[in-house]
Amino acid sequence: MSSGPQVLGVPLKYVSLVVLTVQNSLLVLIMRYSRIVNDTPYFTSTAVLLSELVKFVVCLYLSASATAAEGGGRLDVARVREEVLGGDSWKMLIPAALYTVQNNLQYVSVSLLDAATFQVTYQLKILTTALCAVVLLGTRLNRMRWISLVALTVGVILVQKPASSPAAAADGAQAARSTQLLGLLTVFVACVLSGLAGVYFEKVLKGSRKSVWTRNVQLSLFSMGPALFGVFVMDGSGVRANGFFYGYTVWTAAAIACQAGGGLIVAVVVKYADNILKGFATSISIILSCLASVWLFDFHITPIFLAGTALVLYATYTYGKEETAQKAPSPLPTTAARPEDSD
Repeated sequence: MSSGPQVLGVPLKYVSLVVLTVQNSLLVLIMRYSRIVNDTPYFTSTAVLLSELVKFVVCLYLSASATAAEGGGRLDVARVREEVLGGDSWKMLIPAALYTVQNNLQYVSVSLLDAATFQVTYQLKILTTALCAVVLLGTRLNRMRWISLVALTVGVILVQKPASSPAAAADGAQAARSTQLLGLLTVFVACVLSGLAGVYFEKVLKGSRKSVWTRNVQLSLFSMGPALFGVFVMDGSGVRANGFFYGYTVWTAAAIACQAGGGLIVAVVVKYADNILKGFATSISIILSCLASVWLFDFHITPIFLAGTALVLYATYTYGKEETAQKAPSPLPTTAARPEDSD
């Protein structure tokens, strides 16, 4: 007999993982396609701002609905406002700013790298999150988790090795290498910011009684300020000259929806699924993105790329498995402890 919430008879944790797999795969592909489908590129900073606005509206609705349910169906606006803006809400300012910069860098990276390379390389966020947890939270990693992180690093390095082609050798080889290097740098910075923000967010959640949805409302609300600042700094002159929605297509809207939906899906996955299943979903999304890139973007998979991707898949699954095992409760002893054993 299955426990926990279900959707059409299927446990919510499996439904959320399927949705997460599809969302992870589509996000990279749609972001990449939205950047090349139109000769008039849209302003990515405006897409980040709209994504935060969408997340804010959805999370606010979910948080208010939960508050109303607790109050017998009556919505207490003052209580919702106090939940969102009162107490230690200011703590969300730091991860909000970090996530905003990270989201902007994602658009830059996916514009410079092909979808498959970006998807695999972006898994470095596992490494940066682990290192941030060790430094900031004092987390201890066992030997298998360190091996997973080494495998992840080696895999990402292998993926960066360019495939030789006559066209690249004839002209533009240096430009292509420079573009890939810049793309790799932006991905790495995005991963570092993701690690810092994720660890900080986890620390705040552990020391708070507020719901995940309320924290996500705060996160989205406080992200809109830095996102708006990014519009002025990155694309201010272009927005003033051509308008906020300059270069937008239906694919731009799809990219915004996918990015906004990702945060909501992860919140559900974190609540109902363990890290083994989450790692499995991430691994499947990497495979799907690579296969789709061959068809959509004429991406050429080399043996070295396959080897690197295999290492990343191994590291992603093993790290999540070890993390879940570490959090599992210890089995009860089969024999009673003797008095002398307690010394």
